[in-house]
Amino acid sequence: QVQPVASGGGLVQAGESLRLSCVASRNRFDTNAMGWFRQAPGEARVLVAGISSAGQTYYSDPVKGRFAISRDNAKNMHFLQMNSLKPEDTAIYLCTACPLEQLLHLSPDCPVGRGTQVSVSS
Repeated sequence: QVQPVASGGGLVQAGESLRLSCVASRNRFDTNAMGWFRQAPGEARVLVAGISSAGQTYYSDPVKGRFAISRDNAKNMHFLQMNSLKPEDTAIYLCTACPLEQLLHLSPDCPVGRGTQVSVSS
């Protein structure tokens, strides 16, 4: 299957912002939820944010109020606006498109691609 392609990561200072983008194949986009996981070195993968096909959003507690997820159905894309970044946000960010229940439970059936590195210095 075609893997989602994430982009937009980089090295920033604490307090700055980044906007991540993800392109998913059309056959995974229309009826699926979209989301972002992240994985820091030596740590487990965690859910960062998700958005259902109806536009309902979900955020992990550490990013609530700082990150915002959105989707552009016409372009098969979704985005993660990350504001007020902190050093603990440093991780590889992986985007995905899969059924909502799979997304919320970090199912290994959710395709993630290679991700994009986000590094936040203090």
